[in-house]
Amino acid sequence: MKGTILAVDDESNMLALMRMILEDQGHRVIAVQDAESALAELQNLDVDVILSDLRMPGMGGEELVRRVRSERPDVPVIIVTAHGTISSAVESIHAGASDYLTKPFEPAALEIAVHNALKLRQILTENARLKADASAQAAARRRLIGESPRMRQLMTEITRVAPVKTNVLITGESGTGKELVARTIHELGRRDRPWVAINCSAIPRELLESELFGFVKGAFSGATHNRPGRLEQAQGGTLFLDEIGELNIELQAKLLRVLQEREYSPLGSNQVRTADIRLIAATNRNLHDLVQEGRFRQDLLYRLDVYNITVPPLRDRTDDIPLLANAFLRELSAEMDRGPVAFTDEALTALKRHAWPGNIRELHNAVERALLSSTGTRIDSNALPLPRAGAGSAAAAAVDPGGDLEGWLERLEREAIVAALDASDGIQARAAERLGINERSLWHRIKKLGIRVSRRVT
Repeated sequence: MKGTILAVDDESNMLALMRMILEDQGHRVIAVQDAESALAELQNLDVDVILSDLRMPGMGGEELVRRVRSERPDVPVIIVTAHGTISSAVESIHAGASDYLTKPFEPAALEIAVHNALKLRQILTENARLKADASAQAAARRRLIGESPRMRQLMTEITRVAPVKTNVLITGESGTGKELVARTIHELGRRDRPWVAINCSAIPRELLESELFGFVKGAFSGATHNRPGRLEQAQGGTLFLDEIGELNIELQAKLLRVLQEREYSPLGSNQVRTADIRLIAATNRNLHDLVQEGRFRQDLLYRLDVYNITVPPLRDRTDDIPLLANAFLRELSAEMDRGPVAFTDEALTALKRHAWPGNIRELHNAVERALLSSTGTRIDSNALPLPRAGAGSAAAAAVDPGGDLEGWLERLEREAIVAALDASDGIQARAAERLGINERSLWHRIKKLGIRVSRRVT
């Protein structure tokens, strides 16, 4: 087991001896003559073990041990001392040193002490990693709220794929939390690396290429300076492409080259750059259908869909709705500086009964509106912005229109269109697909009913 050893001793002969013994064993040795220099080196180098004299001018070995324990508890310190100061060496052990050697020492004794310290360093590093992973997984579970079987399966899939660099395709309806799943994969696997996200439907298609690849000065009219793209910003980390189905065919071909060759060029440049990224893509569309329609490249789909995660809609995990609603209520009430607020049992039952076509996003909005419209400490079902019994659902067929059939039908039509738009992020083409009508017909209905459409960035 080899490592980087930081040797500290004010005697140059002793430093030379330790360097010779340890370098003969294949270790890398950095030698300094005082504790202050050792602490400076510790800030700049990845040191595995410190080998320090006990008695030195200025800061001594025992104080160095305390400082290292405070600043770098993962780095073991071996104290080297003379026979007459063994009791002081023991005190250094109490201060946190991992071992001590007495001068003069045999080369074998030094080798054994350093070997044991390296094993300790390995254990400390692994324990720190395991604790960090456990902490990250706990944080992820706090964000991905739910105890239903579908959510437990989702968390299992996330945990399985997070440590590897495999490309991931996340599918699911709008509003189910696909970006949150992607971010959780990143944080469990590469949380110390860059995270870069881009919504392909939120950027005009003519600008998306320069956004992804960047450009150099003079690449096109208005390119007055070099600008890095999202690929460069994500180097070494994760690039998340939301709504991947919105990429045009030409850009799909260029993205395919990035995934196949792991290289790209900014717009206006012949310089080839390496793309060291993990790609996570998400879509609420069926990419296989788009392939059949000639709107998505099959070879790109194969590259993206190495590991597929489907995020379940809220209607398929109704037992999680109270957990989510209460979590949103706590978060929002804290933001609004409200005191403790709770849902009544009737309100939670009403929330579970709703179909939630807009999924978690719709639930969050409903909780926020209910909180804004209430003044007390309890939120009952009347405060929830949900359709009354039968409205906008199959049960509405049994409701008496009250002598105003046209008005009743218009209300149902409005509710259906608004729900479809909400579930489609305001994108009319998708809403029309959900409703089973063409986009032009939907546009006329929106105009006739005076529905205000706002397209959201997710």
